[in-house]
Amino acid sequence: MSGYRGDTAPHVGTLASGATGTIADVSGVRVGHCTLDAGEVQTGVTVLLPHGGDLFREKVPAGTCVINGFGKSIGLMQLEELGVLETPVALSNTFAVGALAQAQIRAAVAANPQIGCGLPTVNPVVFECNDGYLNDIQALAVHEEHYVAACAAAYADFARGSAGAGRGMSSFDLKGGIGTASRVVQAAALQYTVGALVLANFGRLPMLTIGGVPVGRELAARAASNRATQEPEKGSIIMLIATDAPLDARQLRRVAMRAAAGLARTGSVYGHGSGDIAMAFSTAYTLAHDAPIHALPPLLADSQLDPLFQASADCVEQAILDALWSASTVHGRDGRVRLALRDAAPDLADLLAGGAQA
Repeated sequence: MSGYRGDTAPHVGTLASGATGTIADVSGVRVGHCTLDAGEVQTGVTVLLPHGGDLFREKVPAGTCVINGFGKSIGLMQLEELGVLETPVALSNTFAVGALAQAQIRAAVAANPQIGCGLPTVNPVVFECNDGYLNDIQALAVHEEHYVAACAAAYADFARGSAGAGRGMSSFDLKGGIGTASRVVQAAALQYTVGALVLANFGRLPMLTIGGVPVGRELAARAASNRATQEPEKGSIIMLIATDAPLDARQLRRVAMRAAAGLARTGSVYGHGSGDIAMAFSTAYTLAHDAPIHALPPLLADSQLDPLFQASADCVEQAILDALWSASTVHGRDGRVRLALRDAAPDLADLLAGGAQA
């Protein structure tokens, strides 16, 4: 990290980023937010769209990995069994899962009126983290219209940090939220892109490690009281990984599993109370809903996956740092505050430079 200035997160690893350094570097992927910022209500919805078409009709292959299952997501069982994603992915707070699943079902039925009648039912996919430290989660403030608004606002250029589902999230006793990253790799003599989007809501301050430097220990030592930082891990993280490499669901689960390596590098130990879930999908091809035979493109051999594994780990680590750097300080319920990392540590660049030299 020689010469690091601190205005952006340090680059993780040796792989190059894509053009924008976001998950949208994987062609076709879009992300949208609807943010609820009203006093005690500090929450929102984030949606990820793998492509611009009808996902129920043109599904994408996907695989999941539950690293620690303290979570209330919807859709994982069928996703694991069938290996396809057939709705946009929705992110929000724990108590919003039901409302968002219903919104996804209504949207799918509006596009395909025979769903549940002449057609099979649809599998909504919703992931959550508990933003109850800052947000009045009991207000049940997230409704169908917020999902619709997030979908309508989905673009390749999207906000990070304290936006959408990230509005009320905390990481390492600091402000967490939405983060993203991308990497470009070579596999089987061809170039592919891997991108990650995270909803970061995990970790205790003393754990925080940035580029191998345990800066959280120094920040915790400075705190007037360390009582809060000694509480058990109760957070969660959702890690979504996209690639344009031609992989099947089994291979995508293997890519998703490597997200755990990137998560661990930031200091996480996947605590008892943490829901740590990763999902990977490919945009290289789609699977038509009503096709009697799926003609797949040539898939990468398993022996060629190592660059994608590395990219998955690096992207997730980078996306977590991006969430911390992009977040703004948020004042929430009952006078609670989560400081943004750079507000809590104005000398962060010096801490990182000193730790790297040591």
